[in-house]
Amino acid sequence: MTRREQVLRLAEAAVAALGKIDILVNNAGANLPQAIDEVRDDDWERLLELNLTSCMVLSRALVPGMKERRWGRIIHISSIMGLASTAGRSAYSATKSALLGLARAGAMDLGPYGITVNCLAPGPFATDLPMSLLGPEAQKALAAATALGRWGRPEELAGPALLLASEAGSYITGAVLLVDGGTLAKVF
Repeated sequence: MTRREQVLRLAEAAVAALGKIDILVNNAGANLPQAIDEVRDDDWERLLELNLTSCMVLSRALVPGMKERRWGRIIHISSIMGLASTAGRSAYSATKSALLGLARAGAMDLGPYGITVNCLAPGPFATDLPMSLLGPEAQKALAAATALGRWGRPEELAGPALLLASEAGSYITGAVLLVDGGTLAKVF
């Protein structure tokens, strides 16, 4: 997902295998924690390609078919780190914030064709990425920072994704749906 030509091949292979793509969920992502003055150029470029550019490339490749059918759903997986951040996450937060803008602008471009474009902004979910970056104490502290006092389970993203992908969400576009267990609702 960090090489545009491979991302395009993925889109072509998906259309060849499935015939059409009506729902695109851009879910690739990585996080390389570094302080802003320590971000290496190659890491910056890799995160931009993976977290942001791949979403644009896939969208650009699949939107013509959606426009032709006058129906489609694009869901970018952002993060609460696109709305708030913490030390060492400048590159990750920048890419996840950019997805919010991509969704809003895409909603304006594609709305007339019956295509919605939205973001899901997950908070602490017990997936490989955060579990590999955080030690046990940090994991416990992050769980305590949620209103629910726990990490989200990956399957708890299914309902919000289904909402945005279905007719039930047909009037939701250009939006960011927080799925964060109340993390951003807490002040302290």
